Amino acid sequence: MEKQNQLYEGKAKKVFETENPDVLIVSYKDDATAFNGLKKGTILGKGAINNRVTNHLMRML
Repeated sequence: MEKQNQLYEGKAKKVFETENPDVLIVSYKDDATAFNGLKKGTILGKGAINNRVTNHLMRML
């Protein structure tokens, strides 16, 4: 399945539609901010960890 139009972008993720209207792709970012955005950086692997945690929580639901 391929990403198509970007529907949303926030501090932690981007959401894309696909050719299937029932399926979305969520792409998590490695970006990190602190102090209301005054300090910005990158934490390598943060997006992958966020993806795993979300996947686990959604399966529990």
